Amino acid sequence: MRFIDNPFQCPVTRTMSIIGGKWKPIVLNCIGDKTIRFGKLNQLIPAISNKVLSKELNDLETLGLIDRIEFDEKPPRVEYKLTKAGLSLMPVLIEVAKWGNSHLAKDIESKL
Repeated sequence: MRFIDNPFQCPVTRTMSIIGGKWKPIVLNCIGDKTIRFGKLNQLIPAISNKVLSKELNDLETLGLIDRIEFDEKPPRVEYKLTKAGLSLMPVLIEVAKWGNSHLAKDIESKL
């Protein structure tokens, strides 16, 4: 076992600090392997406010997980897609979802 004096030297901690939180995994999952507009993301995640969605998208872009594509049109059009790094996270998020689904089902069954 390796001693880690700084939690951010732990790859799991570092990864969770990037994709953790309430909205980032949901936004990444909704974008998936397609290109999507802000309004469509807003429809897919109705519980998130425009302000928070904008911040999450900006954070994900800064982290290099999504690309923001601006079109010089009237009205302005912006689309988002996962970068190569963002796409590489999808299998991880799918496995996390599988784990969550299997444990959620067990938790519900044990409480019945």
